[in-house]
Amino acid sequence: MKSALVTGANKGIGLEVAKQLAQHGYFVYLGSRSLESGEAAVKQLNAAGLTTLEAIQLDVTNPDSIRAARATIGAKTPVLDVLINNAGISGGLTQSALSATLEQFRSVFETNLFGVAGVTQAFIDLLRQSPQPRIVNVSSAMASLALYADLANPSLIWLSVYQSSKTALNMYTLHLAHELRDTPFKVNTVCPGYTKTDFTGHQGTSTVEEAGQRLVKYALLGPDGPTGKYFSEEYFPAPATCPW
Repeated sequence: MKSALVTGANKGIGLEVAKQLAQHGYFVYLGSRSLESGEAAVKQLNAAGLTTLEAIQLDVTNPDSIRAARATIGAKTPVLDVLINNAGISGGLTQSALSATLEQFRSVFETNLFGVAGVTQAFIDLLRQSPQPRIVNVSSAMASLALYADLANPSLIWLSVYQSSKTALNMYTLHLAHELRDTPFKVNTVCPGYTKTDFTGHQGTSTVEEAGQRLVKYALLGPDGPTGKYFSEEYFPAPATCPW
């Protein structure tokens, strides 16, 4: 049985991704900052008939938590086939480039960028043992420099901290894919769409099911699949047109 780790998986899109991966036959480790919340999520999926899941305490901003999660999962399996770096925060609604505090920047980058790098580095040895390892980093269309470079439309810019963190994540993904280019790894960034979850105040144009499908699609790529790409299918149906 293939295995996957999904960070931030106790609710929302992460929980849906865990559900869909389990439906595809994966054993899924649900990373959750609160183990109690993660275990409640597992019970919810168990009640739906899915049993190949386990909650793992994982706070991506805490190096000790990352190391402990790696030790726990490594004691259970020598191989990890899929890593979905889903955990993320928005940082609030007031994010002016001039007035957002450094504390806001540090907090958001700690989760959205440093957390991804920390988890990826911690689990890369288990991923290397897979014949077809896949890494999916969850980003946003709001991170696109091409989309938001129109200075004649300043209303497009409204979440400077969050958007900057996800743009940095996109660049990290490119570097990761480049370093792993001569291996079986497929490393991609995916925007799940404007999804109705707690993260968006239940506003949005996509359901969690649709968002989950967009992410899982790239976790299940075959050996001829793309790597080092950015996909935002809600906004750019043709992948070739997706601007970084």
